[in-house]
Amino acid sequence: MTKVYDPIRVLELRSVRGTGGGPEKTILHGAARANRDRVAVTVCYLRDARDTVFEVGARASAMAVDYVEVRERHSFDRAIWPALVSIVRQRRIDIVHAHDYKTDLLALGLARATGATPLSTVHGWIYDSWKERRIYYPADKQLLRWFPRVIAVSGDICATLVKSGVQAGRITTLLNGIDPAQFQRAHGDVAAARRQLGIEPWEIAIGAVGRLEPVKRFDVLLEAVARLQQKSRVIKLFIVGDGSLRDMLIAKATGLAIEGCQFLGHRTDVTRLHHAFDVFVQSSDSEGTPNAVLEAMALETPVVATDAGGTRDIVRHGIHGLIVPCGDAAALAHAVEQTLTDRHATMARVAAARARIERELSFEHRTRTLEAVYEELVARRGHQTAQVVNFPDRRHANS
Repeated sequence: MTKVYDPIRVLELRSVRGTGGGPEKTILHGAARANRDRVAVTVCYLRDARDTVFEVGARASAMAVDYVEVRERHSFDRAIWPALVSIVRQRRIDIVHAHDYKTDLLALGLARATGATPLSTVHGWIYDSWKERRIYYPADKQLLRWFPRVIAVSGDICATLVKSGVQAGRITTLLNGIDPAQFQRAHGDVAAARRQLGIEPWEIAIGAVGRLEPVKRFDVLLEAVARLQQKSRVIKLFIVGDGSLRDMLIAKATGLAIEGCQFLGHRTDVTRLHHAFDVFVQSSDSEGTPNAVLEAMALETPVVATDAGGTRDIVRHGIHGLIVPCGDAAALAHAVEQTLTDRHATMARVAAARARIERELSFEHRTRTLEAVYEELVARRGHQTAQVVNFPDRRHANS
């Protein structure tokens, strides 16, 4: 008689403010697509009570994801600890899967307290404040040395982890993925999408998507567009996203005398917006595996991107898009101009990018690979045991 095993119980644990970013797409879609015979996923977010624009819960509900929220009064609210311990114990969680420096620390603590296995996915270290640069991220890199398994979303992050002392054998590099069926261009929708944004048939629409924060370097994109408009005033720029630099970027666009620049704010219809774009541009200084670029590739929008983090893992220069150095507005402008003028080469890159999404970067492939990681961890520990986690000997952390 075949023995029937319960699914592995995973708690996806994450702390974020506002609308979040690419990791939220990965976490929520992964939970929604999990093979429930193999893995039962609970998504848990720490929500700051002062955050009035937090919306992850609503997105989770719309996707029928098993979701629980732990509210904290401030960033160091000790009251979250008993709530988290209760969730892990009541739901008999096997693996606590953390996704940022704060939940990395909590996952290790929960492993000690409950016997669950800690796992971390590193989406990148984006320095939005001096505390992150000088305190939180250096501490996080040390914490990650204690995890039995760490997932890096790019080769660049993997290399940084090894340099920080995480054993290479404990690291799995797993690029972000996307659903090719969900992100698919409907060529009949292009005209309507362009009319909605007020784009005339003869105008060129450059699109960008991301948080309006320093690391995304939208200032460089604005400088590149200003250069392009010196040659042609038919170019318009559309930036999708919100953040702390919104007012500064609007002022910079005005100062550069950029015409037709629109800041669209946070949008839930990014797929439709891509139908209006002639080129998608990423101008970041740092990335994990950029979901915005994956979406552009899937939606057959020509890609121009900086050589930031995991971008080079998914876009090969001259094959799937054009890659330029970070921080170089002139190079960015030249690559956009090349994309617009050499349409034959551009369309070849677009087709290759879409094919790569379908073959190698699908969300289905990523989800099944992640489930295999869960199974490996549980097999190593013994399914549904309550042993104390065996942390690596610090003396051999660099071996």
